[in-house]
Amino acid sequence: MASQEAVRPTAPVAVPPESERRRRWALVLLAAALALDVSGVAVINSALPSIGERFDASGATLQWTMTAYAITFAGVLLLGGRAADILGRRRVFAVGIALFAVASLGAALAPALPVLIAARAVQGVGAALSGPASLALLGQIFPEGPARNRALAVYAATGASSFSAGLVAGGVLTDLFGWRSVFAVSVVAAALVLSVVRLLLPADTPQRASLDLPGALLVTVGLGLTVYGVTNGSDHGWGEPTTLTALVLAAAALAGFVVREQRAADPLLPLQIFRSNPVKAATVTGAAYYTGVSGLLFFAPLYMQDMLGYSAFESSLAVVPMGLIVVVSSHLTGRRITPAHYKPLMAASLLLIGAGVALWALTPQDGSYVTHMLPGIAVMSVGQGIGFGAMTAATLEGLPAHRHGVAGAVNVTAQQVGSSVGVAVLVAVATASGDTDRLAGYHTAYLTAAAVTCLTALLILTLPFPKPTNS
Repeated sequence: MASQEAVRPTAPVAVPPESERRRRWALVLLAAALALDVSGVAVINSALPSIGERFDASGATLQWTMTAYAITFAGVLLLGGRAADILGRRRVFAVGIALFAVASLGAALAPALPVLIAARAVQGVGAALSGPASLALLGQIFPEGPARNRALAVYAATGASSFSAGLVAGGVLTDLFGWRSVFAVSVVAAALVLSVVRLLLPADTPQRASLDLPGALLVTVGLGLTVYGVTNGSDHGWGEPTTLTALVLAAAALAGFVVREQRAADPLLPLQIFRSNPVKAATVTGAAYYTGVSGLLFFAPLYMQDMLGYSAFESSLAVVPMGLIVVVSSHLTGRRITPAHYKPLMAASLLLIGAGVALWALTPQDGSYVTHMLPGIAVMSVGQGIGFGAMTAATLEGLPAHRHGVAGAVNVTAQQVGSSVGVAVLVAVATASGDTDRLAGYHTAYLTAAAVTCLTALLILTLPFPKPTNS
């Protein structure tokens, strides 16, 4: 495994042109894997009606094609990060992509809905293995400084725009070729990524350390039950026995995990990584960032389709500007992703996301896309673009190279908490405040999400960050 000094050189190192080309192609590979993971959450959205019609499934049953992915993705992330640090990043990355490919093939050929749901769960495991490993590999391949800043800008643009790209791709593929094509394309993409892993990514030596399987079991069960509990509570009520049981067991498992990690000689999650304020800030940024963005993307199609009469494809096209703006804003701020700019970029990102989401609280019953929706999408997208790279970089700040895998897993777990728990809370807020007026409920949810992001931005600004040293 590369040493910390290899990842963080103290002086610029001349890189041969051939090595530089290999690095660029490695970045393309890692970004493609990230796009698979992120779009895997969204690509199925537009296909859900067709899947429901094919298997004659109710909405409550159909939702498990999305929930199964979210549960395993969130639950296995920390184990994936630890496995990358211990067993080797390239090896774990390849296993994750291979699992994703096999599961996508199973989903494309699924003869029944339970098979499709099981395949989606395995997809989530694959994404949870490859995701943390890809971030750790990026830190290993690109030395700290301008090279890593540029790589993070590309990686950030890909991650922040892949969700909207997945929505659009899912709609196009379903309309043209049917819902199975959504998964068939994932098989091809994953196979292409897997075919060049050994050529482009550096190998590393496995370490003699424990995976901490008891800790992995506790956190996987705890996070999985949390996602299940909030999803079930949002759909069937927070007082429903299954919801309460799941949340109580989740709290018990997560409390047991914390106790285990404090006492374990070789813990799955070394709690001392949170002594780094940049890591703390990146973690809370990830949760708030995705609460705001995913919250808007959850309610926006409901508003456009149910109140404005948009088709599923039209509502997916409505978020195309988001991906474009994210790419541009990520590129423009990419060179500013340095330790001195982590805090202001993350805070500004959350403030802009909050402002963009809050603008949707002005949407009327017969709103115009250009007048009432596009401005909020644009402002939020600028916030996404300028913040994702800083959040990703801060995740690794001040940590030794052998902790990068688990640190990346922590941040992606925080993002999943925002996407699942945060959105479930917003749905509950909208339901409680919109009994007689659904649009009013949506507006309350938007303002709640904006408050979460803005308050988190203020919290980040109060954290003292270490003064960057000149390298």
